[in-house]
Amino acid sequence: MGEKYLLEVKNLKQYFPVRTGWFGTKPLKAVDDMSFAIKPGETLGLVGESGCGKTTVGRTILHLYRPTAGEIIYDGNRITPQNVHQFRQKMQIVFQDPYSSLNPRMTVSDIVGEPLDIHQLYQSKAERTERITELLNLVGLNSDHARRYAHEFSGGQRQRIGIARALAVNPRFIVCDEPVSALDVSIQAQVINTFEDLQKKLGIAYLFIAHDLLVVQHISQRIAVMYLGRIVETGEADEIISHPAHPYTQSLISAIPIPDPNTARARKRIPLEGDVPSPLNTPSGCAFRTRCRYATERCAQERPPLAEIAPDHSIACWNPHD
Repeated sequence: MGEKYLLEVKNLKQYFPVRTGWFGTKPLKAVDDMSFAIKPGETLGLVGESGCGKTTVGRTILHLYRPTAGEIIYDGNRITPQNVHQFRQKMQIVFQDPYSSLNPRMTVSDIVGEPLDIHQLYQSKAERTERITELLNLVGLNSDHARRYAHEFSGGQRQRIGIARALAVNPRFIVCDEPVSALDVSIQAQVINTFEDLQKKLGIAYLFIAHDLLVVQHISQRIAVMYLGRIVETGEADEIISHPAHPYTQSLISAIPIPDPNTARARKRIPLEGDVPSPLNTPSGCAFRTRCRYATERCAQERPPLAEIAPDHSIACWNPHD
């Protein structure tokens, strides 16, 4: 890749062994040969149905799961199980559930201050307290919140605490694992605005994982659409929303709710056929072919590669349709 990337993921695979009998096991292919890259200060939105492997991608990048195969390269350096501790301070995660990801027995001060303690990022208790207050202010909270516990906050405030914890070690890259899906719509907008403000101030790059295409379009410069462990379409956010080429992407976009009832009635809905195949028994050839209205014999025999159809717009499909 000729451009300077902060994070490069090459041919990433994450298989989990699943017992299929008394003695046999079979690999569950949660992530199956994925490649993408993120520039400094950029947001890549990763979208797809529940169960397609989005969260597994984020956790594997951070080595919360050890990759089965593939390369993860951060700022030109390959991350391995042996050196991953060197990158913990540079890459962080904001989890989906803002309640279960926070220790209920710790105060906000202890939650946000724990990364500072682990990485020894202060010289005195006063400096630690000052840094915690700075982080809380950065995400829209204040110093009075530091003495309280997670259960005393609303969902949006708890998520802000999670964001402050992620920011404590000054990371350059954050995995945002569906960080607004558990929040009310009005609160979602506030938290998304917080992510955008932090990116402008600090230059952080995001992998923003979500299933809501409108949210992803708003916050992302580029979008990658994922189906059953693989990327099926990727490109600039506005291009993907305006001119989707993969049948799966077209179906997802047709399901986006439109507030104008006249426009909504005039729009053609493209329902998906059948059920999502099991990642234990993925279809031969194109994984989407069992639900695709354009599937041919070639789709059953050959897996389509991710190929460019326009500048910075690629799809994995033998029969693209506008």
